[in-house]
This record gives sequence, C-alpha cells and structure tokens, in this order.
Amino acid sequence: MTKAVCLAVSIGCLQFLVGHAHDVAAQSVPGQSGAVVQSASAGNLKVVLLGSAVGPQVNLQQFGASTLIEAGGLRLLFDCGRGSSIRLAQVGVPLGSISRLFLTHLHSDHVIQIPDLLLTGWVGGGRSVPLEVWGPEGTRDLMDHLQQAFAFDIHMRRDVDEKAPAAGIKVVSHDIKQGLVFDEQGVRVTAFLVDHSPVGPAFGYRIDYRGHSVVLSGDTRVSENLIRFAQGVDVLVHEVLDADTVREWFPTNTELAKAILEKHTTPSQAGEVFARIKPRLAVYSHAPSADRVITQTRRTYTGPLQGAEDMLTIEIGEKIDVRPFAR
Repeated sequence: MTKAVCLAVSIGCLQFLVGHAHDVAAQSVPGQSGAVVQSASAGNLKVVLLGSAVGPQVNLQQFGASTLIEAGGLRLLFDCGRGSSIRLAQVGVPLGSISRLFLTHLHSDHVIQIPDLLLTGWVGGGRSVPLEVWGPEGTRDLMDHLQQAFAFDIHMRRDVDEKAPAAGIKVVSHDIKQGLVFDEQGVRVTAFLVDHSPVGPAFGYRIDYRGHSVVLSGDTRVSENLIRFAQGVDVLVHEVLDADTVREWFPTNTELAKAILEKHTTPSQAGEVFARIKPRLAVYSHAPSADRVITQTRRTYTGPLQGAEDMLTIEIGEKIDVRPFAR
C-alpha cells in the first residue's frame, strides 16, 4: 500500500519528496475507542477519504467511495459507499452530525450506504434536522423510494416506539445541474459535469473555502470540463483504474474488462491531467491501492502525489498536511 505523505506547501514555495514513500510529520491522536478526533484549524479546509475503493467489489482494506469535507463549522459528505458509516465512527465523527450529502452519480457503489446514513443517523445518531441530498437527475426518486422501502421502520420509530424526532427522518432532495449548488458559511460547492458515459449525468465537485479549494472528480474518463473547473485548485482528488485491476476482476471476459476501463481514467492519463492542472497536491481515491498505479502515473507526472488510502486526512491551509489514520 502506498505510504501516506505529509506535505508542507507554502504559497510561494512548493516542497515535496519525489516518489510515494514519505515521512509522516503530523499524526492524528486517538480518542475514545481508538477513534480519531481532530478538527480542522480555523480557516482551513479538511478532507477525509473515508472510503477509497474502486467499483462494487467487496474490499476489506478499502471501503466504498465516500469523502468527508469539513470547513466553516460544516460537515459535507460526498458519496456514501459501502462502510462509510463505519469509517465515520472510526474517525470520530457522529453519524447524526451528517445532514448534507452530495452524490456524484447513482451507481450502487456510491449510494449503497445511504439507508444507514438516513436511518441510523436519525434514530441511532440523534439527527434532528432533515437529511439534505444533492445529486444528478434521479436523486429525488432514489430518496423517495428509500423512504417508502423503510416506511414500516420509520413509522414505528417515529410514531409508536422511540418517538424519534420527525424532522430527523425527513429528506430534502435536489436534482442538480452544473453550477453552484451550495453556499453557506463561506463554503461554496460547485457541481460540474464529467464523462462517465454511458452513465450520466455524472458530476464532479469543487469545494471552495476562504481561498482554499479541493476538487473531487467522481467517476470519469479524461474530462476537459474537469480540467477547466479544477484550475487553481489546491488539492485534486481523482479516480483512477488500471488495466491489471480490471483483468483481475474479469480474467476471462476481455470485452467487459475493456468496456469498464474505457469509462475511467488510466494512471498515465491521470498523470497528464495532473500535469495540466498543477494542483498543490494530487490524490487518488476510487482507485486501487497499488504501487503500480503510482509507478505508471510517474511516467507522465512528477509533482506531489498521494495514493489511495482509507481514512486519510488532508488539511488544506497555508500548508497541506496529510495524515494517515492512527490505528
């Protein structure tokens, strides 16, 4: 597994170690039950890769796609893949404190944990405000049908047994288009279209806060629109998929393997994207955690690069600090 980096990047001078094995200069401190409780410094933008896996396959080292953003006293969750609620608990974030969810697209590996966020965040986590969800066309239908599927449980816990607060199980859904979709407490979220065809619409997101920024690619092949929206970004979190991984999934079905690979970005292509955007730090998520991915990326990109790793914390300020989870 690629080692986490700890980068100190000043506005005027970029310092980093070439390669992907780096010393860790800032460690998280374990809290109760081993959880990591660490808030972003005032004015900083904090990114936690809760789950960094690619695809719907069960992976015990990398859980499903999900990223937590903390800024301006807000917690925003982007995608809700398998195990995201467990990862939130592990990093010390109460499930009930998540009331804003943004979806890149509606593939199962990006939405499969939403029922747990919706229900457990309410009756087990104390959420007393509606869960607000932004995503592509179909998001409202998805959330409406989830509430129908769990209508019995909702009725019992709200009206009969626990008498949980009614507002906490409500959902406010938004089928979005490209553009600014969220603007509160200095935190701005902009959705932009990416190319995951034939799956569509699919979005990436740019989050800006007090002069700092992070872009999340979502699932995409090389996207000129992403390159346009990511200009000047501090941290670019991008998906990647290599041919070896797809062949491991489908060793006898070369046509399916080829079709899946064509919907994503290869390591060498990602390197070219990074070289054009020139982020202060490029990070892989929704990506295999394999040294070969970094090696292939280095053919086209020599800048700061971090491999995929669950529960990795990235704090963006005058410096960029990258901290692995303290197990």
